[in-house]
Amino acid sequence: MSTYTVTGMTCSHCAAAVTSEVEAIEGVHVVSVDVETGTLTVEGDGFTDEQVAAAVDEAGYALA
Repeated sequence: MSTYTVTGMTCSHCAAAVTSEVEAIEGVHVVSVDVETGTLTVEGDGFTDEQVAAAVDEAGYALA
């Protein structure tokens, strides 16, 4: 399990966009986003921090 801080998320639409992009990474099994704390938790195997950062960027946000 890996936990990241995402900047710029303010609503459930933000969380859904990040979740959708991160879930598309091969090896990711569970994605949890908490907009209030800006926390992204990813569970799985075989994915890299760089892949997660790229997916969050694709959703329009950034890792802190």
